[in-house]
Amino acid sequence: MATFFGEVLSVYSRAVEEDDEEDLEEDDEDVQIRKELEEKREVHLHWGPEVCDVLKSGNKLPCSLFILAVGHNASRFLSVYVLASDMWDTVGHASMWNERSRAGSGDRSSCVFYRHKDEPSILICQLTCYVAEDQQFQWAEKHRDLNVTVLSDSSVADYKSADYLCGSSAPFLRSLHTDAFSGPSVCPALEQPNILAGLPAAVLNHCQVHRIPAIVYQCFSDVIGADSVTMEAHKPVLANLGKSIKLNPSPSSDALHKIVRSRDPQSNMYI
Repeated sequence: MATFFGEVLSVYSRAVEEDDEEDLEEDDEDVQIRKELEEKREVHLHWGPEVCDVLKSGNKLPCSLFILAVGHNASRFLSVYVLASDMWDTVGHASMWNERSRAGSGDRSSCVFYRHKDEPSILICQLTCYVAEDQQFQWAEKHRDLNVTVLSDSSVADYKSADYLCGSSAPFLRSLHTDAFSGPSVCPALEQPNILAGLPAAVLNHCQVHRIPAIVYQCFSDVIGADSVTMEAHKPVLANLGKSIKLNPSPSSDALHKIVRSRDPQSNMYI
């Protein structure tokens, strides 16, 4: 996990005493099973032909800006307001297997990479699958030498505040960034004792260690699932990234209805 100060908090169970652990010896069959499980849980990147040609020639994939969307609202926001234009190419996907994700069994839509046609050094990744704790570092270390912006979803129930939060205050954004990040933030910093968790925390920690400019925008919402109002809360983030990332100011109603629910402003019902 990443705290407000960027500290790494490890989770350790004392259910087994250290002396007992030393007495436990794995036989050859156990070692082989563990090895196969570790290999099965590896994160794999699969690139399209153009990217593969670049990598095969010994060059690195140029990337000046990497935008990562974690969660359904963040990902669908990009689908409706950014990727719906004809300025983006699908260039690859990631596959991984764990107990809660099928992204390693033929599902190529859970983690997809896109590249800007006019500025190929700008990449976007949409991630909607679960990434297990032991896979988060694998995923994060795949990316270096770039500027990183992470859009992430979270429940407002996870937000800790001394003040009462009324229903009308959600959704709202909070941010955390690395020491190397020098750009402006579009929202207040994440207050203590709130923390980041999961993949956004792993990416931020990785960027902090490797001195990569990175910022995570956490959107706290009172809605579970895709929601048009929660999606729009991410708008200021991309509007702050410059002219290269163009937002669709008025996506079609058909595009919105396909992937989100719309709020009825007079009630808590959804249409």
